[in-house]
Amino acid sequence: MTEQELIKAALAEDLAGGADITSEATISIDANSSADFVARMDGVIAGSNIAHAVLAEVGITDVTLIKKDGDSVKAGDVLINVRGNTRAILLAERTALNFFCHLSGIATLTNKWVKEVSGTKCQVRDTRKTTPGMRVIEKYAVRMGGGVNHRMSLSDAALIKDNHIAAAGGVVAAFTKVRSTYPDAEIEIEVDTLEQLSEVLPLSPNLILLDNMSPEECAKAVALVNGDCKLEASGGISISNARAYAQSGVDYIAIGALTHSAPVFDIGLDLRTE
Repeated sequence: MTEQELIKAALAEDLAGGADITSEATISIDANSSADFVARMDGVIAGSNIAHAVLAEVGITDVTLIKKDGDSVKAGDVLINVRGNTRAILLAERTALNFFCHLSGIATLTNKWVKEVSGTKCQVRDTRKTTPGMRVIEKYAVRMGGGVNHRMSLSDAALIKDNHIAAAGGVVAAFTKVRSTYPDAEIEIEVDTLEQLSEVLPLSPNLILLDNMSPEECAKAVALVNGDCKLEASGGISISNARAYAQSGVDYIAIGALTHSAPVFDIGLDLRTE
């Protein structure tokens, strides 16, 4: 689903084939207003461009983006200023805020993780644990918070996990089948013990995912691999132990919570009638 299709669907969902009966009853059809999107908390924003697109979809074209995606903001900062038909502004309000608040929440949480591992080579990476239909924009929000993206789809790269290994008859068989079928594909293999790591190293994968290993085990894995491929830690990682994982020497920590559990970032719309 494209961003524009997502916006159209969200606006249609809000109207459900009807009209904004409150605005139609209380506001003159030709009334105009100015309004500000205002941050109610500190953080990093993402989704201002989508909020702008929502406003454009309902005919609001006088829009000024005061802060840009990826900016750090403080409570009280004006993020976007708009002027136009009052009914149209209020029609767009909730849909624009839903996108803006959700994506800014992802960017803000991601930035918190990024700061936690600052000064190390480790990068904070997302997963495919995204809201159906919103993967592209949620992963965009991760980037705005300073994180990096894992694969966007199943077709981007191969990630050989325990179920693939079981179905293929072993890790060597699984790797060989992927490599022969897709010779140019990047291949990542999941392991959950150092013994498994030793088994897959001779296969020369592009990346190895260390599943539910402790920071100490990750450090041993880094020494064992000795730079031959990149390492990603996943599972059991929290904001409180993220730095320990980063200091183990892994290249990435995979954090599903960036997209599936980010708190909403509080943004309000303050309207001024003319």
